[in-house]
Amino acid sequence: MTLLPADALPLAAVFLLAGLVKGLLGLGLPTVAMGLLGLFMRPAEAAALLILPSLVTNVWQLLARPRLGPLLRRFGPMMLAIAAATLAGAGLIAGPPTPSAGTALGAALGAALVLYALIGLARLRLRVPPAAERWAGPLAGAITGLVTGATGVFVVPAVPYLGALDLDRDDLVQALGLSFTVSTLALAAGLALHGALPLAASGRSLLAVLPALAGMGLGGWLRTRIQPAPFRLCFFTGLLALGAELLWRGLR
Repeated sequence: MTLLPADALPLAAVFLLAGLVKGLLGLGLPTVAMGLLGLFMRPAEAAALLILPSLVTNVWQLLARPRLGPLLRRFGPMMLAIAAATLAGAGLIAGPPTPSAGTALGAALGAALVLYALIGLARLRLRVPPAAERWAGPLAGAITGLVTGATGVFVVPAVPYLGALDLDRDDLVQALGLSFTVSTLALAAGLALHGALPLAASGRSLLAVLPALAGMGLGGWLRTRIQPAPFRLCFFTGLLALGAELLWRGLR
């Protein structure tokens, strides 16, 4: 897909908003970007544009604290499962651009967004006991990878799972950064493996980094000045509406 110059402003606005959400909540950039981009391009094209902004912002989040070693040891099996399942499932999002495949992927993306929004709105208090992490982590990683390979969205069920481990806020934010970084790299590898990561898309993805970083910086500034609870409610409500729209488009 060739983006005309007139499309540059909407594209920048998408990544500015997605970065703003990530700066405020510590997550949400790929979810918001995939949802909005999915309104006017194929999921595979949206995922290709997402790679560099997601990677840069997630590495920034991942390296914000020095406790990376313990996180890697604890969540290594989960990260391996995410990577393997994403590579295995990337053929779904990178498949031939037939009308039926496009509608099915659009519906899958919408369903993933709706599910994530409902989990967020419900504010379920889940808890995973430490003894269950040995099998629950790789299972959550494998499912997350399959969802990533099919839709380009890598928050379900990784985010609810990590939120159920009673991590302190800083460790949770860093663990999310680790999960998102692995998912982004695996998705990029999967798209490249199936020939769905053209050089032109990489160039546009690079251009999207600046508005994403600007939005993230603005979100971090706002985080100390506004109440997060009302914003979370607006975020998940908007995500629910966006996902429902994509799901309806794909099923009609």
